[in-house]
Amino acid sequence: MGWDQDALRAQFCHALSEMYKSEVPLYGDLVDLVWKADAEAINTSQKQGTAVIDPDEILPSRNRVERHGAIRLGTADELSTIRRMFAIMGMFPVGYYDLSAAGFPMHATAFRPWTKAALSKHPFRVFTTVLRMELLTEKTRELAQRALRQRNIFTDRLAALIELAEKQGRLSPTECREFIVEGLETFRWHSKATVTMEEYQILKAEHPLIADVVSFPSCHINHLTPRTIDIDLVQKLMQDHGMPAKERIEGPPRRQCPILLRQTSFKALEETVYFRDTHDAYLKGSHTARFGEVEQRGYALTRKGRQLYDTILSRVNIESTERGVSASEYESLLVKHFKGFPDDMAQLHSQQLAYFSYHLTPHSQEPPQLDLQGGNMTLKQLLKNNIIEYEPVTYEDFLPLSAGGIFNSNLGNTSQSKQLVMEAEADLDGFQRMLGTSIMDEFHLYAQIQQSSLENCRKQLGLDAILE
Repeated sequence: MGWDQDALRAQFCHALSEMYKSEVPLYGDLVDLVWKADAEAINTSQKQGTAVIDPDEILPSRNRVERHGAIRLGTADELSTIRRMFAIMGMFPVGYYDLSAAGFPMHATAFRPWTKAALSKHPFRVFTTVLRMELLTEKTRELAQRALRQRNIFTDRLAALIELAEKQGRLSPTECREFIVEGLETFRWHSKATVTMEEYQILKAEHPLIADVVSFPSCHINHLTPRTIDIDLVQKLMQDHGMPAKERIEGPPRRQCPILLRQTSFKALEETVYFRDTHDAYLKGSHTARFGEVEQRGYALTRKGRQLYDTILSRVNIESTERGVSASEYESLLVKHFKGFPDDMAQLHSQQLAYFSYHLTPHSQEPPQLDLQGGNMTLKQLLKNNIIEYEPVTYEDFLPLSAGGIFNSNLGNTSQSKQLVMEAEADLDGFQRMLGTSIMDEFHLYAQIQQSSLENCRKQLGLDAILE
């Protein structure tokens, strides 16, 4: 391949972040706030007194640059083209998210790097949602299809560069720079809508997200999310700085061993938008879509761990709905129920609730005492004899209903007929047809990382097998 995908992805993410800062200055403030929170969290844990530690010196380099973005698309053509665009940056579809469960007529995947090496170089990921036309009422569907037919979210030059990369298998440094400039246009905010005020109101009445997807000439990025090591502190700082923060952090409660993902955001901004009238003049209106989000990533859970997580969460939601609890009461409900999820690394490992990556300890240079089975040892023996140690694998994906919670808090109360959406089945096959390829199962990727780390240990130790 005639270009460095990891470098291109890093450069694209940086350029996107700069563009978004100029469009949403509050996002720039949020990035600064995250740096402050990380510095404070590190200095508190180090208890160094006066010497202030720069988080960039301690945290892995990926922490500072890490971002996830989110976009919303309208058609199969947009989805398959964006897949080809992301592939050039080494980002591939991982995981399927059915958002109809949260009342949105949409489903999604995340485009991201999928090897451990690529993730450690630059872990940019984009949560990509697509409208499910079959879940819209007939009038809205016709209007949406008509509006979407009239737009092209990709520049002609970008389409040519994608084709060039696919056909020739190479892009020159100049073409890579062009790719970034042209690619940014797909995600740029446009304050002139492509629909009339009246059409916008019809779309919005059915669901605000439909209006956001359909009414504009690009699939504007609706948030970019920095990663923090202490989201509770960021939430507090956001409130102290007068940012319109969400009432509570989405996801599991604060734990010693963080799992999956916790996220919070400042609420969407109301922005001035100009709508065409029947005489092609522009009228001033407003639209709410873009917000600032922040996340703290925990450990990747196995299917068994995820099942336990989902079971606990659904108990919390049932009890909170029955009792009609406030945000702070919900927090204590979470803490109470999550006592059922082990918060201890050794437990998570022995109960196989999370994925781990294995490596040799400094002691492993001493020859291992192999048992009489020849070149075999069990993982238990290797751990007990301090020959191998483990660390949790970071969760690189999303919580579909957690994301739903963030969307909901940004939409106000939607009272329209959600029946059709809520009763819909997931449609992975339909999504993959639109995408033009199959989606990688995230559990499979984590299991692969775990397996290959064990295989490395086996080779280094010269064993025939490491038995479970």
